[in-house]
Amino acid sequence: DLKSRAKPESFILPPNGGYGHRLVVDLIAENAATAVELAEAPAQPAPDGRPAMDQIVIAIDAGHGGEDPGARGPRGTKEKDVALSIARKLAKLVNAEPGMKAVLIRDGDYYIGLRERTLKARKAQADLFISIHADAFPDRSARGSSVYVLSQRGASSVHARMLAERENAADLVGGVQLSGRDDRDAFLLSVLQDTSLEASFDVANRLLGEMRQINPLHKRDVQQAGFMVLKSPDIPSVLVETAFISNRHEEVKLSDAQHQDSIARALMRGIRGYFSNYRPSTVATADASNG
Repeated sequence: DLKSRAKPESFILPPNGGYGHRLVVDLIAENAATAVELAEAPAQPAPDGRPAMDQIVIAIDAGHGGEDPGARGPRGTKEKDVALSIARKLAKLVNAEPGMKAVLIRDGDYYIGLRERTLKARKAQADLFISIHADAFPDRSARGSSVYVLSQRGASSVHARMLAERENAADLVGGVQLSGRDDRDAFLLSVLQDTSLEASFDVANRLLGEMRQINPLHKRDVQQAGFMVLKSPDIPSVLVETAFISNRHEEVKLSDAQHQDSIARALMRGIRGYFSNYRPSTVATADASNG
């Protein structure tokens, strides 16, 4: 059934939620570029000689999907459904913004591997990657919104570490793989990620400030953890935990279309604020060539 030659990779997933032991086989096209190769490749110009990207591109990632429902609320609300609904609402707002374009990483009830999510964002030449989720904790009184950026040196809290472990368990092959790469590649990735992490903190703080207007915050500061989905080497990337789906009160709010609209608008304000002070170099170059 394959349209081209592919290289198989397999791994084992331990029991998680309602699933037992699983054998997962990924079929990766032999001509698929690695994250390092993509990072080294220059942007392709349009036929008229201008940069190919003349809009700010926002990659919006609805967490989980398909056979991976994510967390479940006491009333049975699934995280994957809430995340997709908010992602679609945010995409509409982004597309209505002059000079911006939304790319939905997932626009249906199907699963996408964590590594593939970051590669899709790179293929779209995204200027920002935002992953939307709903938090969960055994203590159902836990509540509030959080915003995360990548950490390669340990999580900022026990909850952040547990959350990253739970999210990453959905796909053990993800992010940037350094095995088999030489020292030059490792150094390149380190420099790229340090730069994008700085920008990630900027937009994360703005998103956190806007989320504070519509929901209590679980943590007052931007949190860090080793989320695989945030490991794109050169795209500012953030993960938003909109609220605790395990909290009965917040589950009801997350299921409400109007509250989902409020979340999407808050995220849009944060995105708009970030790009009002920063525009991608390709866009700035295009503007300069016109002026």
